[in-house]
Amino acid sequence: MKKVWQVVIVDIHPTSMLGTKLILEEQQDLSVRGMTSTGTEGLELVSLHKPDLILMDYRLPEGQADQYISRIKELSKDTHIIILTDEDNVKLFRHLMSLGASGMLSKQASPSQLIHLISGLREGYVSIPLSWLDSADWGQPSEPPSEQYTVELTETETFIMERIVQGVTYDKIASEINVSRRSIDNYLRKIYVKLEVSSRAQAIERYALHARQSKTVS
Repeated sequence: MKKVWQVVIVDIHPTSMLGTKLILEEQQDLSVRGMTSTGTEGLELVSLHKPDLILMDYRLPEGQADQYISRIKELSKDTHIIILTDEDNVKLFRHLMSLGASGMLSKQASPSQLIHLISGLREGYVSIPLSWLDSADWGQPSEPPSEQYTVELTETETFIMERIVQGVTYDKIASEINVSRRSIDNYLRKIYVKLEVSSRAQAIERYALHARQSKTVS
């Protein structure tokens, strides 16, 4: 008899989340242990249940799911992560897999496609659409990280980025350092320039690279 996989669902759409729960629990070997609409609460559920599988919406209230993938793996290294997205995009798939995801599935996929993907993971396989094999992006190697990346952030800027990585809201960060919400926006504009990025998700990824290299040097 197959082991019953424990599942956590993170989806910003309550109706969709409930529908996914019903689909999964039609299978005798899948049990939904928790559901939430935010990445922060998703991390709490992962820490609590150490699920075998987490289904996570790519776009969350706190930003894109990228920032949570490595943190989920830190909390529960054996948890498989499937990202649910509106984008049928090979580049995004490759990016998410490089972060530690186990698969990506279109929100327009059928229930049988979802179950097929999960069944494959049980056997150690990843499923992808055949159409992706014809994509010009499929054979392109991922861009290797630069050998060295240096950036100079002030103490306050570093604190802000650390808190953002932890999933703390901008309003809470503002109250913690006793500045206005607008001041946080100003800090972020400066941080984005220094990190050479244009979005929150890119800033988190670039800052993580900077932090890892700083630890290596020290």
